[in-house]
Amino acid sequence: MSRLLTSAHMGNLELRNRVVMAPMCMYSCLGQDGIVDSFHQVHYGSRAQGGVGLVICEATGVSPEGRISKECAGLWEDSHIEPYGRVVETIHRGGAKAAIQLNHAGRKSRATSRPLGPSPEAFNAQYPQPEKLSPKEIDRIAKDFGAAAGRAVNAGFDAIEIHGAHGYLISSFLSPLTNHRPDEYGRDRTLFLEQVLGEVRKSIPLGMPLLLRISAHDWAEGGNTPELLGAELSRGILDRYGIAAVHVSSGGVVETSLQPYPGYQIPLAHELKSILSLPIIGGGLIDSPEMAESILQDRRADFIFLARALLRDPYWVLRAAHQLKFDIPWPTQYERGRF
Repeated sequence: MSRLLTSAHMGNLELRNRVVMAPMCMYSCLGQDGIVDSFHQVHYGSRAQGGVGLVICEATGVSPEGRISKECAGLWEDSHIEPYGRVVETIHRGGAKAAIQLNHAGRKSRATSRPLGPSPEAFNAQYPQPEKLSPKEIDRIAKDFGAAAGRAVNAGFDAIEIHGAHGYLISSFLSPLTNHRPDEYGRDRTLFLEQVLGEVRKSIPLGMPLLLRISAHDWAEGGNTPELLGAELSRGILDRYGIAAVHVSSGGVVETSLQPYPGYQIPLAHELKSILSLPIIGGGLIDSPEMAESILQDRRADFIFLARALLRDPYWVLRAAHQLKFDIPWPTQYERGRF
């Protein structure tokens, strides 16, 4: 029996399998207004048609300056709801569930000349120095997350993921490498995350799955590790806000010389799984169905995220079923293409 290709629950959401499409920036909002268009319908719809269980749409800015680039998607005003609703409808028609990743890029934003961060330190020499956020600005951004989450509900999304990884705003508050504040937000590096989760939870229906993506390891001395970050997150935060799954990534907080390899983040996922006792979405350059199946069979993760593999092959799941010799339904339109 394949664990990868049989149904599973993420919170109260039933998925047809354990394959998760990780959010990947498409830089394709051509009007630079944050509005998704027909490209996004085709892009996400084809992966749903190809068998993915949960499609997580790209990092979506909760404010104009919160985007990673000016070509990134947004949900900071009501005009974004209907276009994203069409994307959700296309994903659902393909048989998958739809989630959206909400983000504020913080000091790594290239959509503004005034990037913001917990401390006034640039990511590298190519990025401008960010302005240190005031408590009032922090409160406003947390409310931006809540408002965007409400719009995501109106667009029809089944789940919401909060982007707390890769050195963007929440991540930069969580890391001791980038949060050098002397105030309460520095003494408790999870405080901003808690504010965001609180505002989001108030804006979405009771029981709607809320996911959290984190950088479990900063890959730099003095930075976060699964043990350090896991200890912070295990202080009741995840239970308080009803986190349905933790999506484990790494890096992006500071520049490193890490050389990734297939499955390189699975040990991090496995360690956090034992610390947090929550469903874990693990991955990292995984392309082999056999590797994905083995990780799940060994209980090193509960779901497998794919990114580049799905850019190369929208029908990865159908191919995986063939390679694993496990029968799954094919889209009626493509039955004649069965292996």
